[in-house]
Amino acid sequence: MTLPYATLPGDLDHLIADEHVVANRLFEHLEAGRGDRRMLVDQVSYGRALHAEAEEEVLYPALAEIGAAADAEEGRDEHQALKRLLVLLDHADPGSHVFERALNKLIGGVRHHIDKEEQEFLPALRRAVGAEEMGRLGERYLAAKRSVPARSHPSVPPNGRRRRLMHVAAGLMDEVRDRVSGRSNVLSTDASCLLDTQAQRILDTWSRLVLAPYELLTLEQARQQPSLADAALKILRQDGRPTDPEEVGSAADVTVPGPGGDLVVRVYKPLGQTSHPVPVVMWVHGGGWILFTNDDYDASCRALVNRTGAIVVSPEYRKAPEHVFPAAHEDVLATYRWLRTNATGLGGDPSRIAIGGEGVGANMAAATCGQLKQAGEPLPVAQVLVCPLTTTAQYGASMRDAADARPLNRPLLSWMMMHAFRGVTDSLKDPRVDLLPLSAQGLAGLPPTLIVTTDRDVLQSQGDEWCARLEAAGVRATSVRYQGVMHDFFGLAAVLDKAAQAQEEVALHLRQAFGEAPAAHPFDGAPMRGAKVIG
Repeated sequence: MTLPYATLPGDLDHLIADEHVVANRLFEHLEAGRGDRRMLVDQVSYGRALHAEAEEEVLYPALAEIGAAADAEEGRDEHQALKRLLVLLDHADPGSHVFERALNKLIGGVRHHIDKEEQEFLPALRRAVGAEEMGRLGERYLAAKRSVPARSHPSVPPNGRRRRLMHVAAGLMDEVRDRVSGRSNVLSTDASCLLDTQAQRILDTWSRLVLAPYELLTLEQARQQPSLADAALKILRQDGRPTDPEEVGSAADVTVPGPGGDLVVRVYKPLGQTSHPVPVVMWVHGGGWILFTNDDYDASCRALVNRTGAIVVSPEYRKAPEHVFPAAHEDVLATYRWLRTNATGLGGDPSRIAIGGEGVGANMAAATCGQLKQAGEPLPVAQVLVCPLTTTAQYGASMRDAADARPLNRPLLSWMMMHAFRGVTDSLKDPRVDLLPLSAQGLAGLPPTLIVTTDRDVLQSQGDEWCARLEAAGVRATSVRYQGVMHDFFGLAAVLDKAAQAQEEVALHLRQAFGEAPAAHPFDGAPMRGAKVIG
């Protein structure tokens, strides 16, 4: 179930197709008998309710305008039948005859509806209105999803003033019902039961903290939401454990010149640092180029300082959409060049600088290495890419298998790219961000690379593929996959054992590159093929 043509993040058909993949993945969990059945259906019900109402406000009027009124009417009729099934599911208990019968009918009906939309309705609309209008319709569709009720209401009329008034009343009623029932607490968690116990607790806690799934919020709302780091702090408090940050020698912000003005760079130094120069790691935080700051990734940097004995430097780059691509990439490259020149003044060894990052931070770390190579400048002695984005394409099996994962699901990835590349969508194929198409010649000579992925991450396939392409180019590269954890897990070692394991793995890779690791390390000798899996 995929569209038979290319789209851009933010296009109406792109947004709808993403929702289709998520819905089908939730159905697959239900059919396989895995996951929390009530929670899965609550997520299906929520997603389908918003989807149906937003389509009725945006997609079907657009179809009518191009002369496809019969298609629009057919879509509305199907929605009415599906809404009635969702009402039954909301009131029935999992396992009951009513629940299971309604669920089977819903799954069949939604899949039929998806096929019809993807093979007929959406292609016809694109042909009639063009790519630019599909982008405008996408903006209206997202706005509609933020304003419609959170549950299905078959009695609401299809259009007119009465529909708007009933939407307001139904929305207020749904908000109260969801708060009382606790349904609003589960909408941003992972309901698949494919995570380990610690990871599940983190996401459950985070889901109770956030206003709504990120991809339904405005950018301003999303920037005010708690991060996984905030969820970890809440868990520590619940368990009566210390919440103080991991101690390091010092952590201070310094200002460095950047291509768009001064940049703030946070410098972490190890405990007990002497006058002897120590290695340096530049660590680039994630956030889809639009969210989060060094504060949200503070734990990652502190862990690396203590596990490597190195100075860690983390740049606070410019964010989109205020500063679209390539602003952030330019800031990271400028910070690395500044670091190479000023490492000695920080107490670091300029001949032992490594680079790494998480999510899009990993993308920028890899791009920095590529740009330095192209410019003939000295390369880092190693790079580490944690849950990296290596292509802007919806690449690989994990885009389907983890489409419903949290905190990063498929619709959220598209939502981030929509903001990050607003007005510069041609840059989605720029080789500084779309890394996978780079030639073997372009990759040859890059530093030894450790790639850390997780199985509940839409980016897992592209991380593995990047490792394979580096190996094919003769680069010493290893991929380590952690099972049962999510995207953005690396800095959560205080409450997640596998994050602590990953931090040790990364530290060993870096210490080996610095000439300080034990000789008998798994990364010694010939590069490992495929992925090392840690369950």
